[in-house]
Amino acid sequence: MPFFEKGAVRIHYEEEGSGPPLLIIPGGGLDSSRAFFSTLSPFDPMQEFRDSYRCITMDLRTAYSGKSNGPLEIDRPWDSFTDDQLGLMDHLGIDKFLIMGFCIGGPFIWNLLKRSPERVIAAVTAQPSGWRHEKPRLGYESNMAKWGPTLCAQRPELNMTLVEAFLNNMYLKRGDFVYTVDRDTVRNCHTPVFVMPDDSPPHPYDIAMEVVSLAPKSEVSIYPWKTSPELIPVAVAQAREFLARHRPVA
Repeated sequence: MPFFEKGAVRIHYEEEGSGPPLLIIPGGGLDSSRAFFSTLSPFDPMQEFRDSYRCITMDLRTAYSGKSNGPLEIDRPWDSFTDDQLGLMDHLGIDKFLIMGFCIGGPFIWNLLKRSPERVIAAVTAQPSGWRHEKPRLGYESNMAKWGPTLCAQRPELNMTLVEAFLNNMYLKRGDFVYTVDRDTVRNCHTPVFVMPDDSPPHPYDIAMEVVSLAPKSEVSIYPWKTSPELIPVAVAQAREFLARHRPVA
């Protein structure tokens, strides 16, 4: 099992396939790990895209179902994960890459596009997370209820006081949009983005579609696409076609 280490952070990652690099961020919120693709994901992108791409995925440093480890950086929660993602690409000698992110991968992708737009060739956000106006504290409360206690039970150096501060900065001080960037950042983004909307409590449809309306080079999949086995392959084919159009020339 390969690991990337930098300071106090140790990241477990996996690779499958060959071709242009495609970083794939699992869903599962702060428990984002490779296991998501075999348990909760509507499809396994590592299997779907390994015939055409060098698929790379990683466990978050905060994933209790994964093999990574690292501190909670309370003052920069989102940026600490972006550090890990860019650090892994550097470790693998990859400059520019395609990216696909599920759930929490949506906010991660927008932070990557804010910090290093020159490195992301094109991006796919599937069932992206975002702020839901009917439940503005959802991200904070759901993680305080399950993720925080579960992680603390595994890692004795952590406690719920640290978790509360981390989640407060991550979710409650992040406005009413995609958590990591504001609307002007999306308006000024010229990276091609393909959105696969969902509409479940942590994945608000209206925020996903607002991103589509704002981003100059955005496209959107069929909707709904997760409701039947017949529709999922259609949406996957749309994502494949989008990635193929932006596939870098060897």
